[in-house]
Amino acid sequence: MERITEHPLLSFERSEKITFFFEGRELLAYLGESIAAALHANGIRNLRYSPKKDRPQGLFCAIGKCSSCLMEVDGKPNVRTCITPVRPGMKVRRQSGKGEISE
Repeated sequence: MERITEHPLLSFERSEKITFFFEGRELLAYLGESIAAALHANGIRNLRYSPKKDRPQGLFCAIGKCSSCLMEVDGKPNVRTCITPVRPGMKVRRQSGKGEISE
């Protein structure tokens, strides 16, 4: 996993390791980190596709103010993954366009 381990001003205290699922693939994360951070650490940079031109989008603002990180989480569309903590067993998938509610 690709994570910052050393920084001159910040310290990184990691909690317990958990697993979650991205499009059916089991991934590792740390409890309490954002979904987007966990995906990024696992090498996943394309989080969704734009509504109009279906272009890939990655993490942009990382503070919940834009729509670049909207994904479907446990069947719910339009979740801001940059500010939503990852949970054990969570199911995450990319979203195309405005998203649709799963049955």
